[in-house]
This record gives sequence, C-alpha cells and structure tokens, in this order.
Amino acid sequence: MDDIGGGAPGACPKNKKPRHLSRSLTYHHHPYQGRQVLPAPAPNPQRPQSVVLYTTSLRGVRRTFADCCAVRAALRGLRVAVDERDVSMDAALRRELQGILAARGRGFSLPQLLVGGALVGGADEVRRLHESGELRRVLEGAPGQDPAFVCGACGGFRFAPCPACDGSRKVFVEEEGRARRCLECNENGLVRCPNCCS
Repeated sequence: MDDIGGGAPGACPKNKKPRHLSRSLTYHHHPYQGRQVLPAPAPNPQRPQSVVLYTTSLRGVRRTFADCCAVRAALRGLRVAVDERDVSMDAALRRELQGILAARGRGFSLPQLLVGGALVGGADEVRRLHESGELRRVLEGAPGQDPAFVCGACGGFRFAPCPACDGSRKVFVEEEGRARRCLECNENGLVRCPNCCS
C-alpha cells in the first residue's frame, strides 16, 4: 500500500508537525543530564510557606516561555498564592535568582520555583512533582488564592509605574535645581506592585 503523504514509513504526514517533549531550556543551554534529581523539600509546618516563582514574560525562547506558562498554570490549578518574579522586567530579580542558583551549584534556567525559601527546581522537576501528586504535599501550608484573581492595581503584571517619577526614571531636586535618577524604581521606571507582591 502506498504512503499518500510520501516519505518514509513512520514519518509525519505533510500537514502535521512532529510532537516534541518539552523540557526546560537555560539561557546557556546546559541541561542537567546525568545529575541526580534531589527529592522535593519537606514542608515546614511552623509557618505559612511563601511560594516564589521566577519567570520571564519575554517570548524570545519559545520553550522557556512555554515552561514558565506551564508551571504558572500548575500552581494556579492548585490554588496557591504565588509571588511571581519576572526577571525580564527587573535586572535586580535576575541577579537575585543567579545568586540563589549559584549558591546551590546550579546554572541559570527559567522557570525556578522556591517554596518556603527552599529551591524546588525548574519546569522538569515541577512537572514530575505535579504528575506524581507530590507538588500538593510540597505546597502544604502555602496561602491560598483564587486562580481567577487579577490585581486591580497592576492588572496581573506585578509591576506598576514608579509613583515618584511616573516611570520617567528622573526626579527634579529643587535644592539642586536639576533632575536626578529616581532611586525608587528599576531600570525600566517600574516598581513591584505594592498590592500583590511581597
């Protein structure tokens, strides 16, 4: 019997794209092949756990952006409040994550999930924990949040224009009679939203 699509048997038909398993990419493309995956950290019953997710909103590397969206969706599905930190919006957040990962001997990759200050891992680790049901146990004690919640101040972007300089990054100092760099905001003239970020 002839193969209508042409090509080798088992090859993808003309109009269909091959399916690839998604994996977390790093900016430097150093996957952790051959490394032992550490077990998930045990929850601390003493205090409510903060859930911090380092992500990017830039779509330059499609797989990294898709991994960030997948982890965000998994956490929303579990109805936990997440302090999402977008490293593409603030260089200080990127340096903060680089320091956290360097202290643990890991290369820079996104997304990264921290629960109660303990590094859970990237997209592959979170996906593995979610599929096995362990992610719910790791997130025990974390404050809850409605998955449909959208902050009224920032619209869910987690950043707002600086109130001191209105996003211009310059403030006028009357005593000096000139404008100076605003010390309240980041390099983009933004501050973390005071309503929804810790």
